[in-house]
Amino acid sequence: MGELRRHGKWPSAARLSWRCAQIRGRRPPPEPRRGLLGAAPRNGRRDRKVEIVVPRCTNLLDCLPGWCSLDLGTTWNNNMASTYSASRTRTQNRPGWVLTFRHPLRPDSRGRPGLKMRRGLGTTDPTEADQLVEQMNTLLGDPSWWNATRRVDAERHFAPAVVAAFFDDIQAGRADPWAVREQHIPLPDRDDGFTRVLFVGTTGAGKTTLLRHLIGSDHERDRFPSTSTAKTTVSDIEIVLADGDFEAVVTFSSEHEVQANIEDCVAEACVAAFEGKKDADVADRLLNHKDQRFRLSYALGSFVDEASKAVDDDFSFDEPEETAPAEDEDAVPTDEREKNAQRLRDYIKRVRDLQASVEKKVSDDLGEDISKLVGPDRDAAQDLFESALGDDEGFGSIVHDILDEVRSRFDLLSEGHLVCNRSGWPELWTMTSDNRDEFIRAVRWFASNYAPQFGRLLTPLVDGIRVQGPLFPTFTETKPKLVLLDGQGLGHTPDSSASVTTQITKRFTDVDVVLLVDNAQQPMQAAPLSVIRAVATSGHQRKLAIAFSHFDSVKGANLPDFQSRRAHVMASVTNGLTSLRDALGGSSTVRMMEQTIEDRCFMLGGLDRRSKELPRGFQGELIRLLQHFVRAIEPPPQPVAHPVYHFDGLPLAIQAAARSFQGPWLARLGLAPHGTTSKEHWTRIKALNRRIAGEMSNNEYDNLRPVADLVARLTEEVSRFLSSPASWAPTTPTEAEAEAALDLIREAVNIKFHSLAARRLAQEQLEVWRDAFELKGKGSTFERAQVIRDIYEEAVPVPNAVMTEVSKAFLDEIRQIVGDAVKQQEEVGRAAA
Repeated sequence: MGELRRHGKWPSAARLSWRCAQIRGRRPPPEPRRGLLGAAPRNGRRDRKVEIVVPRCTNLLDCLPGWCSLDLGTTWNNNMASTYSASRTRTQNRPGWVLTFRHPLRPDSRGRPGLKMRRGLGTTDPTEADQLVEQMNTLLGDPSWWNATRRVDAERHFAPAVVAAFFDDIQAGRADPWAVREQHIPLPDRDDGFTRVLFVGTTGAGKTTLLRHLIGSDHERDRFPSTSTAKTTVSDIEIVLADGDFEAVVTFSSEHEVQANIEDCVAEACVAAFEGKKDADVADRLLNHKDQRFRLSYALGSFVDEASKAVDDDFSFDEPEETAPAEDEDAVPTDEREKNAQRLRDYIKRVRDLQASVEKKVSDDLGEDISKLVGPDRDAAQDLFESALGDDEGFGSIVHDILDEVRSRFDLLSEGHLVCNRSGWPELWTMTSDNRDEFIRAVRWFASNYAPQFGRLLTPLVDGIRVQGPLFPTFTETKPKLVLLDGQGLGHTPDSSASVTTQITKRFTDVDVVLLVDNAQQPMQAAPLSVIRAVATSGHQRKLAIAFSHFDSVKGANLPDFQSRRAHVMASVTNGLTSLRDALGGSSTVRMMEQTIEDRCFMLGGLDRRSKELPRGFQGELIRLLQHFVRAIEPPPQPVAHPVYHFDGLPLAIQAAARSFQGPWLARLGLAPHGTTSKEHWTRIKALNRRIAGEMSNNEYDNLRPVADLVARLTEEVSRFLSSPASWAPTTPTEAEAEAALDLIREAVNIKFHSLAARRLAQEQLEVWRDAFELKGKGSTFERAQVIRDIYEEAVPVPNAVMTEVSKAFLDEIRQIVGDAVKQQEEVGRAAA
């Protein structure tokens, strides 16, 4: 094995097998079996075979029997350069010739080198285009040019268009969107007299509707921010209420992430065609990403065929539905909608042609018609079909045509200032105006879900929106100094222990109020309880406030007045907190919340109306909510004591956290039962694998959140440990004073856990995640599950009596984090004393 490793990168299967043995602390056997390992080459070539030694491992990948064969293509040996080439083509959205090539230094959405690029050459002359293609092929054929530091030399040898196409994309980088927005509109904080409020709630609970009231946004005239019963808010929206001009900065997702999302949509559309779905279903898969956060229909328009219209008519009432007003100048013109619809029909035809071509190719390779397979064979065939899709030039052509068309929507912007990075992809948009209506109308193109504007909206490309200006509520004469932060909804989960996305939890430290918006019509469900759980264990319980929407719909013969209805709603809060206290082992934090939560709950109703049309009682609740925001920035009392711990019990807490992380994931992977956690479909596990391998989307896919799960489990168990110090010094505090001191430690620990979890689960295991994604064919689902299990076991080992080096390193790192936080709080306490 050592001899093999010296020649370059280990083959995936061999490396995974060896790591599996190391993770479990096993010693390779003295007489390993010798054989030829077998694995499908990535590039389809079968040009070399090598004989290597692999240690025998039990309960590992089934793809590693004693005797098998390994086919190595040129991508295996780091000393041999892969072959890259360029060509020219034309596209419907560019007037001249376009250069297409795979970039050797940019990873694709699977994390493999060779991202397919398409860049304009700036010429309509085919001879000149051929000369530029030849130059690019010269550059691609010589790895000595593959370094950003060679750009100056390249400018002396190659045309500017070629140099820009190759080097811009390795120098552009990816700026932190939050930092970019902060550079243009810094968010004020409590030192400036502003309260930062984070809105959290399940999809459809009404958090964005409430936000509209707090910024004086008219539901019909302004339509900002957008609302819907579906996932509407899919990007960060940050609003600063302040006097002065109206200002906005909008940041966009990277070209790489947008392309990856388009690839997902095209692949899903091809799978729908493979499954024999109708055109309308194929179009739905193309236009709406499975996680409902990326909707191409906003930018490309809607697909409606005559059959669908007939079905819709059968389910419609005689009354006409609300449509765009005739004078709505922002609505997409009829002729443009028709052109968009025709392009969509063309895309559907190309998808079906691609599906048929790839299906035939895979069937020919297997010697069997894959459309007739069933059961596990069908799953394996679909896996091979999806893998073959990504390698087909037709697939890349569709993806890049859609990407070009989406990019062209930025050309329709007539207001504000658009800034692109060196590769030409839009990075940010800014605008300043003293006209409120003009400003709102311009910003809506980046946040709207207004159906008459489908085909021009840029909403799916937006990463974050930050606006500032005199956006004050109309139900009061006061002008509160607020920073309101809204983001994606929680979704729905049956388990209150389900983790909250780190996109939300990592913001807890930056805000003064965590406002949970929940529906008063139903008992508190698992998703909002998971937020309360996360807030409590991370040291932020004092920041929690709850706004109950739809309170006007809480009715019943036993609820005759406001007080009885309020008591009915508060009973669900009490029951929820009681369940959390039991789940967290009688947490003192939850007990403190039970004593103070009454004054931090607000009953709101009629939020779908204008603010001034609300009954006086609901306006009063809104005013009380604003008053709570103002009080939230009052400095808390400094701790008068610090806890003293014996850290002998910390390993038990870490052991419990590791087990509570591992157990549910073994069930999701289908490797072991765990309570009510069910096995996830193999396509969802593979989708998560792809997200992590491609370094996309916060290491999450829908509600599959390994990083957030680890943060939650570590935070909960360490919080439980911190709740029982051995003693206090220099004096014994009251329960409230003790919780305030412990919250400082919990908060510091939670911050560190976010970076630890992302590093250990994703960053340090990135190559293994990529290897796991490359597994394909029959049995690959089980093999991938085993590899992911082994990643988790190495990243989050369960400490036990036999301490391995991996477990000891994990334990020492947690101990260091907790110890530093305790020491930091001790210094704060002594300074206050």
